[in-house]
Amino acid sequence: MKIEHLAIYVKDLEGARNFFETYFQTQSNQLYHNPKTGFRSYFLSFTDGARLEIMSRPDTLDLAKAANRTGLAHFAMSLGNRKAVDDLTKRLEADGYKCINGPRTTGDGYYESVILGFEDNTIELTV
Repeated sequence: MKIEHLAIYVKDLEGARNFFETYFQTQSNQLYHNPKTGFRSYFLSFTDGARLEIMSRPDTLDLAKAANRTGLAHFAMSLGNRKAVDDLTKRLEADGYKCINGPRTTGDGYYESVILGFEDNTIELTV
């Protein structure tokens, strides 16, 4: 068994698509649009076969994303090695994204940094 895909609502669909294509080399399918509801989505495919669906619709609420809340806490992206974590962390910071932790080795042995990515969604960059 495996997770087929995860889905997340975003305000800026094209901005989220660009974020993942730019920093995580995803490939996007064609835009799906339901004109009745205004729903729009893309499936973004990662090189290992994992997929993320990004979705938007005009009536979606954009509530504050407190760190300690129920629901999706973060995405964890495995980059393969420490240098890749360090390099992408620096690149994201240079492009205006906030690093809120790391890079560091955690108490349970992960080497990671934690950034606030598109629309302040938390993303872990790990080996």
